[in-house]
Amino acid sequence: MKKLYILHGWTYKPEPWLDVIKDLRAQGIDAELLRVPGLGKPSKKSFTIEDYVTWAKENLPKGSIALGHSNGGRILLNLLSKEPDYLKGIILLDAAGYYEKSAKRDISRGLSKALSPLKKSKFARKLAHKILGASDYENAPENMKVTLTNMLDSDKALDIAKVTTPTQIIWGSDDNITPLRQGKKIHELIKGSELTVKDGWRHSHYLVSTNELADVIAEKFVKLAGGKKC
Repeated sequence: MKKLYILHGWTYKPEPWLDVIKDLRAQGIDAELLRVPGLGKPSKKSFTIEDYVTWAKENLPKGSIALGHSNGGRILLNLLSKEPDYLKGIILLDAAGYYEKSAKRDISRGLSKALSPLKKSKFARKLAHKILGASDYENAPENMKVTLTNMLDSDKALDIAKVTTPTQIIWGSDDNITPLRQGKKIHELIKGSELTVKDGWRHSHYLVSTNELADVIAEKFVKLAGGKKC
């Protein structure tokens, strides 16, 4: 059976995913964590979505199966919107990438620009990015602050409907980072995709129960692989 490649989300410590991989391997599924540059793999570079797509192609064998959590899902969606036949199948776990026009976000970005002369003030920076994912932004190195902005901006140009790759979608009902409504929209846009909603799960269930998550991932992986667990 094919190997499952995992692209983690916006975290600088993806090690908890290794426990999920351990649980998957216990079920006979080979899995590998790909450490995303700038996050799981330190870098001083600022990345664009094009950079990440290039990186993904360099690390994902053609015809393989991949899982993308959060920003990892965004990377896979961008790759496959341009080359839908590159992978055999994907699992999207609370994926980022769906663009929602948000007055609150636009106001906060405008506020950020207006307060740019005060950027040396920690309080002003926190205020300016209160709604923009403040904790991610404030805790990020300068190069990754630029990267985060690049990722959010890239969603405007992402045409998810161009993804025709077999897709399994897993979403937490209580996700407050990428809300369930976004998962439902992605499901509508990717023809033939399957959506599984997990009651009570939030955005990063791998931090709560690796066994539960591994069980659901294993089921979806077997469907995409078209076989049985080894």
